[in-house]
Amino acid sequence: MTQTNSRPGPFRQLMAMLYDLLLLISTLFIAAVIPVVLNGGEAIHSGNPIFFFYLLLVSLFFYGWFWTHGGQTLGMRAWKIYLVGQDNMSVTWKQAGLRFTVAIFSWLFLGLGFLWQWLGKEKQSWHDILSDTKLIVANQTGN
Repeated sequence: MTQTNSRPGPFRQLMAMLYDLLLLISTLFIAAVIPVVLNGGEAIHSGNPIFFFYLLLVSLFFYGWFWTHGGQTLGMRAWKIYLVGQDNMSVTWKQAGLRFTVAIFSWLFLGLGFLWQWLGKEKQSWHDILSDTKLIVANQTGN
């Protein structure tokens, strides 16, 4: 496998996001069991800020672990997308945390941060720009 500097297209990125969203939802369901058990089996109120922060941390760890250990989430692996630093080096936890945080704001602004990569001349999303990362496509080299 060789990495190129070609950027993944919108369809490839959206499909990888969809895969990862399904995996994240499954992870959050499992992670939500822990506070319920610690709460004596009682449900946690959805408006509980500690529970919300806990789920955000689980989400950060989910994405951060994959990004810092190989540069691919499972959805990105299926669609042959890598996340690397602008210097083509591995992503650090600092970059992963910043990317995750800015991506949340990208969604809060109705996806404008994601659309920016197809509107701006640098072809990068807000979270790529601010975390000094980029998405690239991996090309397979056969035997």
